[in-house]
Amino acid sequence: MNDQYSNFRGFAIIPLPAFRDNYLWLLRRGDDAAVVDPGDAAVVEDYLAQHGLELRAILLTHHHPDHIGGVAELVAHRNIPVYGPAAAGIHETNRPVAEGDEVVLEQLGIRFHVLEVPGHTATHVAYFAPGILFPGDTLFSAGCGRLLGGTAAQLHHSLGRLAALPGETAVYCTHEYTLANLAFAHAAEPENRERDAWEAECRALRDAGRPTLPSTIERERRINPFLRTTETAIVGTAAAHSGKRPETSEECFAALRAWKDVF
Repeated sequence: MNDQYSNFRGFAIIPLPAFRDNYLWLLRRGDDAAVVDPGDAAVVEDYLAQHGLELRAILLTHHHPDHIGGVAELVAHRNIPVYGPAAAGIHETNRPVAEGDEVVLEQLGIRFHVLEVPGHTATHVAYFAPGILFPGDTLFSAGCGRLLGGTAAQLHHSLGRLAALPGETAVYCTHEYTLANLAFAHAAEPENRERDAWEAECRALRDAGRPTLPSTIERERRINPFLRTTETAIVGTAAAHSGKRPETSEECFAALRAWKDVF
């Protein structure tokens, strides 16, 4: 799974599995690399050493330990930029970012736009460049993050922002939650042929030992119940589960998120 996985404008995007279900995404162009949310330093160091790479930058989406736990070790003997949400107060961050900022990785030839996407946490950010998105724990394939510091209203708004990105945008989520999320998606929207086709594809990928990621924004619009909170079928199942019919998309989202928490 650690071989070159996908290409974007001349650089490789490689999933480094960590812990039980995390992916640390490593961007590589030639001998230069950057990594997103390195919760485990050893996984990153092993890959860098194996392939003779120089780590040039670290990008952080939020403060949870499985996303930042390896940073201190990675920067102990390196003088490199560590980008992270300014409001999160992550100690190792030396390049704090906020909404509208840009992150320029010159060696990799890419410029990311910073999007503030609170909800999972109150200070979460995502990194977007045309064609690519690192959403942290805000958006998963067929799912979204739990509310661990933010509010349902915040997360609903943040997901709406991500759903409005171009459909071809590749979404590099940070956890292998897809099959579990698809089980809930089936409960929330029993009839969705595109979702069922994606589930079959994902099962084949996992059987082959491959990630189900990246997804795309267009696919998520079509199969992710948390992005489909105006669909009649989903409003109906949310109402049936909660005992109260949602009056707005935001209310439907909150009902779905509460349901998923106990699913």
